Amino acid sequence: MDRIQIPLLSKTIDLRRVSYFGRALAIVWNSGRIWTFALWTISISQSVLPFLRLYIMKLLLDSITTGAATDGDFQPVLPLIVAMGSINLFGALISSFSRLVSELQGQRVSDRMFEILHGKAAEVDLSHYESAEYYDIMSRAQSEARGVPLQLSNRIKNFISDLVRLATLGGALLVFDWRLFLLLVVPIVPRIGIRFYFIDEIQKWVLRRTATQRQASYYNSLLTSDNHAKELRLFGLGELFQKRFYKIRRKLLDEKFQLLKRRTKADFSTTLLSVVAMWGAYAFIAIEAVAGAISVGDLVLYNQSFRKAYDSIWSLLKGIAGLYEDMRYLEYLFEFLDFEPEIVDPPDPKPVPKPMETGLEFRNVDFSYPGSARQALTDVSLTLQPGEVIALVGENGSGKTTLTKLLCRLYDPTSGQILLDGMDLRDFGVRDLRSQISVIFQDYAKYQMTARENIWLGNITRDFKDPAIENAARRSGADEVIGTLPEGFENMLGKRFEGGEELSIGQWQKVAIARAFLRQSQIVVLDEPTSALDPKAEYEVFRKFRELLEDQAAVLVTHRLSTVKMADCIYVLEDGRIAEFGPHDALIARDGLYAHLFETQAQNYR
Repeated sequence: MDRIQIPLLSKTIDLRRVSYFGRALAIVWNSGRIWTFALWTISISQSVLPFLRLYIMKLLLDSITTGAATDGDFQPVLPLIVAMGSINLFGALISSFSRLVSELQGQRVSDRMFEILHGKAAEVDLSHYESAEYYDIMSRAQSEARGVPLQLSNRIKNFISDLVRLATLGGALLVFDWRLFLLLVVPIVPRIGIRFYFIDEIQKWVLRRTATQRQASYYNSLLTSDNHAKELRLFGLGELFQKRFYKIRRKLLDEKFQLLKRRTKADFSTTLLSVVAMWGAYAFIAIEAVAGAISVGDLVLYNQSFRKAYDSIWSLLKGIAGLYEDMRYLEYLFEFLDFEPEIVDPPDPKPVPKPMETGLEFRNVDFSYPGSARQALTDVSLTLQPGEVIALVGENGSGKTTLTKLLCRLYDPTSGQILLDGMDLRDFGVRDLRSQISVIFQDYAKYQMTARENIWLGNITRDFKDPAIENAARRSGADEVIGTLPEGFENMLGKRFEGGEELSIGQWQKVAIARAFLRQSQIVVLDEPTSALDPKAEYEVFRKFRELLEDQAAVLVTHRLSTVKMADCIYVLEDGRIAEFGPHDALIARDGLYAHLFETQAQNYR
């Protein structure tokens, strides 16, 4: 059975969601067991203090009003005064300690949630980033549900405390008159029913508007990130994006306001029932006191007990509603955390050949991106032998970058095989395979870190001070750039942090190539990282790159044909297919697509 019905609240609970509670509490518990245990223990201790204070006050008032303390003789009441002071002192101490423990535990749980979310985001397949649905799920997990495990822990802690308070205070009312307890409970039911109803309504609204919220966040990033700062000012886009941002935010605010207004009206109508019930309880207790049925101390005890017990039971039921709300938010969290990568290690991975002998082969490879009906690659076959340099050329969208993604096993082919020394890439461990491939993509990363870190990130298994880092910089020419920086390899790159130095596109590109060289892999791929350079500069980069290869196989990806003459074999892609291949001179002599494209580009420079 996957669902249970709660007749009183007319709610159906998904047991799968209930299971999320245990997983969330495990996150809290494992974040800091001692702190969690201490916080719950303190909370339970605090929950018995209200009844103890009220009971001592009753005894004190009764002692005074019955004449037990007369003629200035404080002896009968002195122990009660000391007891009250001791309880208040204990309450103050434990309250301060509770705040300390709560803040420390909150920080640990928050850090643990970042660790879990970051870990999942780093392991999910690249294919998820092709899906708008994935961005919705990730957004809800990060913005709506990240703090829920700690919130859930606090709710359960408060739930237990409310139970203890209700047991002590409500027990006193039951001893006095069971009808008071009935007045306590009955008005709460419609209030909590309204709360459950609007929890569902708000959750439905969140689901409907996740994409809209992300759109607002996107405009916010356009206005605040350095990636768009230049165009924002050059084209005067700031005011436009601000207007779009606030238009979306106003729409969201208006919708939420209407929803909250409905909830407020419904909540007020049910609150009136509670007010009437409380008034009736106070009147009943007062009448009993006037009739002499109870003492002045009893009057104070039962009056205050009713008020505090009402607060406890309302808090208790709000906690139940809150748990139901948390259950919905936890669904967002675990919907994201339950993503399972498809690009995984086989049960018994084979070791990657080191060195490879026959090389790499694409054999009749087809590929379509997830959710797309368009075929990105069709029946692609090519080879890359050890020490060989091949080039992938073609117009934008012809499938060049898709090939490199498949080579790195960021995706798997829809059909066909990619073989390394005759073994399918899927037979190797993912990390082991990728350690043998260095790639510099067109949108290579510019890490706002030191120059040394920027290169070291290419192979973090090496020591941070390994001389190979500086050697990789020399091979790529990045050492000339780094040598001009005030702090050399220890200088921050980029302007995001203090002391950082911004580099030109060409200088950043040399640092990225050094990162690839540090990896000392068997295959090196340059996927249009120099597209922002002029053709002459790009040619020099490729020429030097060819000279720097140390018996490594390489793939050069570009849409500029003048820069790949040095390649051993050129593969020309058109609409995801290999149109023709061979060395430069042979392709020119064939007078096919490559020759036509080469001539067309050459005319631009005459």
